[in-house]
This record gives sequence, structure tokens and C-alpha cells, in this order.
Amino acid sequence: MASLLRHRIQSLVRSNRHFYSILSPNSTTPLSSKEKTKAAFSLLKFENNPEKIVEICQEATLIPETHLDRIVFSMAISKLSKSNNFSYIKQFIDEFRSSRPDLRSSERFAAHAIILYGQAGMIDDALRVFTEYHADIVGNSSSTGSVKALNALIFAFILAKDFKEVNRIYLEFPKLYNIEPNLQTYNNVAKAFCESGSSSSCYSVLAEMDRKGVKPNATTFQYLLSGFYMEEKEEDVGKVLEMMKEKYRIGQSVATCNIRIKSLCKLKRSTEAKALLDGMISRGMKPNINTFSHLIFGFCLEGNLEEAQRLFRSMLNSGCKPDAQCYFTLVHYLCEGEDFETALLLCQESVEKGWVPNYGTMEPLVNGLARVGKVQEAKELVGKMKERFTWNVSRWDEVEAGLPQ
Repeated sequence: MASLLRHRIQSLVRSNRHFYSILSPNSTTPLSSKEKTKAAFSLLKFENNPEKIVEICQEATLIPETHLDRIVFSMAISKLSKSNNFSYIKQFIDEFRSSRPDLRSSERFAAHAIILYGQAGMIDDALRVFTEYHADIVGNSSSTGSVKALNALIFAFILAKDFKEVNRIYLEFPKLYNIEPNLQTYNNVAKAFCESGSSSSCYSVLAEMDRKGVKPNATTFQYLLSGFYMEEKEEDVGKVLEMMKEKYRIGQSVATCNIRIKSLCKLKRSTEAKALLDGMISRGMKPNINTFSHLIFGFCLEGNLEEAQRLFRSMLNSGCKPDAQCYFTLVHYLCEGEDFETALLLCQESVEKGWVPNYGTMEPLVNGLARVGKVQEAKELVGKMKERFTWNVSRWDEVEAGLPQ
């Protein structure tokens, strides 16, 4: 299969004869690079066949140096990974590297390929790309290695949740490859320790940063706060806040407050999180959409739908516009609380803005409306879903057939 796929990919790279029949079947004029990427993005949303996923990406002639192209790469890898098509992932990335000699020496693409393998959980291949890049580009041991590639490798292992290996790489690779860690390196390691439930190990990371003259930033402490909250180590939370203020002179930004609010809400301590919001406002800080979104989720999680709705109204009154997630969260939990009429109003408002909740949220809403006698409203919602998502019509046909006639 690998050789057959290799032949297919190489043929696509050499020829554009099939290009427009896939990305733009109705067009006779060549597409620009950006148009190719947008077309590939649209097609990949609904494509699950691994060969076609690879074909779409190859024919779009993606350039990993651009942000949009990297998004498309990531989407393709995610789809192939979810369907366990790991051989296609390896073939896809490796053939892309071999067919583009200019990318073989590209530090950015090496870093991106490493992260893509980490995203797929293919950590051996992530490590292989790292070592190949240094063997090809860096050469002898006296040369300086790539901190960008090192950071990508650590992040890849974080994505794969192999935190033990993160620690080994952090301790051994800087010396082995003559790499000087930077702020991103230390932040990635701190993130790994905190996500693995070993937040206290971050104190040694801070000590190492002090020795190296690398000053931590707000992100560093946001990882620590999130980790200590997750482990419910209140004393360490206070210690970190004091350290930020007294030792490093880093104030609590809105982003830092949001981390604390989010963490408390996850712990079902939303009332404490709300007190933080009140404190922010009293100090003249302006909460943003994330602040309110975390709190709305927190109160919904605790079943306090009235407070969640009050926060939603408070957000509107403050001039902060809700995003799709705010609507989806409220609609979902209002349905759980069987307040289907309020859920319907918010759902309609959300749909008017172009934000449609997923099937898992909409199906309980439709059936709930039918149960409380709002059959016509339920049928109208089904009609809108069928009109908007034509690929899912049969599923909604079944729901509609189960409604009272």
C-alpha cells in the first residue's frame, strides 16, 4: 500500500491534470494559492476517505509556511489519526518532505512536521524528524542545534501526553544537541508538569530559569496556577500569586484572572470565581468574553441556571458580545434543566447569528419542545436543520418521524 500511495502522491506533485476536477470542478481558470487552500479546507470538512484526504492536500500544493495552510495540514492529520490511518500520515508527511527539497532544510517545516506527528500520537516519528533534521542541517556536535525544533518536540510529546519523555528531553537534549533553551522551552516544560499533576516540579524550572537569566512571563505563571488549582493546592496558588507580584513584578492581567476563574469553575466553585469577577471590575479591569464564558459554564455545571442567565444578561449590558460557545452552553444545559422554551429563544438567536448548535444539543431540544406541546416549533427547527445540513437529512428525518403528528 505504501509504494502505491507513494506513486500516487509523486504523480500528483508532477501533474496538475486532475487538480481542478477535485478542488474546483466547475472552474476553467487556475486558482490562486489561497483559493486552493480554501477549497481544500472546505472539502476536508466532509471527507473521510484517507486516500482522498491525502490527494486533496497534495493537489492544493500547501505551503507549511503560511498559517492557513498549516490549519489545513492539521485538519488532515486529525482526520487520518481519528480513523487510525497512521501509515497514510507517515507517508503523507515524509513524501511531502522528500518531494520538496527546500523544506528538508526548513526549520519551520521540521518543527511543524514534528508537531503533526505529535498530534497523531506518532511520537517515534516526531523524534525521528527531529534527529534527521539535526543530522542533515546541524551536522557535527560542535554546531548549535535548533531551539525551535526542540520546543516543537517537547510540545509534540505534550500532545501525545507522554510527560515522562518530556522530562527526559528537557534534561538531556539541550546538552546532546548543543541547544540553549529559551522562554518557550521552559514554558512548555512547565505546561507538561502541570498537565501531568506534577505542578510542584515547576519550582525547579523557575530556579533553572533564574540561573540562566530567563525571566518567566505571564504564561509561565498561568500554567502554574492552572496546575495547582487542578491539584487543589491552595497554598501553592497563593505562593505563585505572591511570587508574581513581589519577585517578578508581573501583575494579574485579564488573561491570568480568566485562568483562575476557569479553574475554579471546573472545580465547581463558581461562587468563588464570581467573586474574582467582581474584584476585577472593582479594580477597573474589563472582563472579556472568556471571563463570562467560563462563569456561565461553571454555574451551568453546578445546575444554577438562573445565575448563568444573569451573567449572560450582565455580559450583554456591559457591551461584551457573547460568542457561539456561550449560546451552545446555555442551550445544552437549559435542555438538561428542561427549560425548553428559554433554550429555544437562545437557539433562535444563535442561529440568526449563524451559530448552529450540534446535533447532540439540537436533538434533545427538538424532542423536549415536542414533549411540552411545542410541536410546531420543534418541526420548524428540524426543517432549518435539514435545510442547513443537507448531508445529515436522513438523521433528522428519523427525528421528525418520531414527533407527534
